[in-house]
Amino acid sequence: MNDSPRALDGVKVLDLSRVLAGPWSTQILADFGADVFKVEQPGRGDDTRAWGPPFLQLPDGSDDARESAYYLCTNRNKRSAAIDIARPEGAALIRRLAAEADVLVENFKVGGLAKYGLDYASIAAINPRIVYCSITGFGQTGPYAKRGGYDYLAQGMGGLMSVTGTPEGRPMKVGVAIADLSTGMYATVSILMALRHAERTGEGQQIDVSLLDTQIAMMANQASSYLVSGKVPQRLGNRHPTVVPYTTFEVVGGTVILAVGNDSQFRAFCNEMGRSEWGEDPRFATGPARVTNRDELERLIAELLRHEPREALIARLEAAGVPVGPVNTLEDVFADPFVEARQTVHRFRREDGVEVPSVAYPGKLSRTPADYRHLPPRVGEQTRQMLADWLDMGADEIAALEAQGVIVQG
Repeated sequence: MNDSPRALDGVKVLDLSRVLAGPWSTQILADFGADVFKVEQPGRGDDTRAWGPPFLQLPDGSDDARESAYYLCTNRNKRSAAIDIARPEGAALIRRLAAEADVLVENFKVGGLAKYGLDYASIAAINPRIVYCSITGFGQTGPYAKRGGYDYLAQGMGGLMSVTGTPEGRPMKVGVAIADLSTGMYATVSILMALRHAERTGEGQQIDVSLLDTQIAMMANQASSYLVSGKVPQRLGNRHPTVVPYTTFEVVGGTVILAVGNDSQFRAFCNEMGRSEWGEDPRFATGPARVTNRDELERLIAELLRHEPREALIARLEAAGVPVGPVNTLEDVFADPFVEARQTVHRFRREDGVEVPSVAYPGKLSRTPADYRHLPPRVGEQTRQMLADWLDMGADEIAALEAQGVIVQG
């Protein structure tokens, strides 16, 4: 555990979100010291707890208290309380907690929390300084606001699938829930900006962030290219729309990525591979010329490289300053010395001896680094503790709520 001051020490986050976009955001806040109070439905908890296999198994191979790999990837450093918000007493308890919170994150359907008195207007009335982040598929306003949203829909409706895959193939989604993850990142950035404003002024606000807004924004240069030219980008497989050569090539022992970003790198590639004349050829000497003559250049490079051993080729081109790398499986990734050198994986150990691996936060902050304090919690594991910490609630009141079924201690 890191003993350095944490950037978000003292920030209280009431997390009513589940699945991925919201929990991804609150995990980032938790990694930097925020006290994240994860509220879950009694019994099943976060939907992703059941999203498997694979599940983390106990040493004896039993399924008792198992957790899905999906759930584990996005819920470290949080504490869980099981509260039935559908009951009036549960909703009242959430309002009491919200009065103490700096941030509330939720991803219910638009209007879904209003019936419990937990919408932004209701919470802001009791805590005007709160930063209330609402994550939905399509936003709080607009023609699709009432629709349920999922990452897959956002990838399709936001244009990503139209440019992903081979030209002759069908539209293809990305292999991870990139719209969810990007939305979680945008939510985190927005929360931090809103917290800064609240610290200065005492004024909170609602943040409205949606999967589809985010996915459209994440189209970046492809979106800009369309807006500037009016031409609809097409699927290019592993090719880049405006940079050549920037694709994969088959070599002896596997596949390499050649990512030549400018003319000097291209000339370095040509010189190293004994084809210096290509660097002066009018068809290939400049970036726009290489885009125009992409097919011919890539054909020549493919023929040149197909008999080259992969590791030796990578070593040669790296030494020449040419951006190149392998296409790795995840087995390759986690065997790479980069992972150990950069401390990419943090390994928790439970009291029963089970190891819980977790991919670390990638940013390396010199003064206030990410800190890994808590394993991903079981459902309601800290219900009593959290109510005592946040509300100074006594044992008798906690016991009464348990007896009513409003809360559950895991």
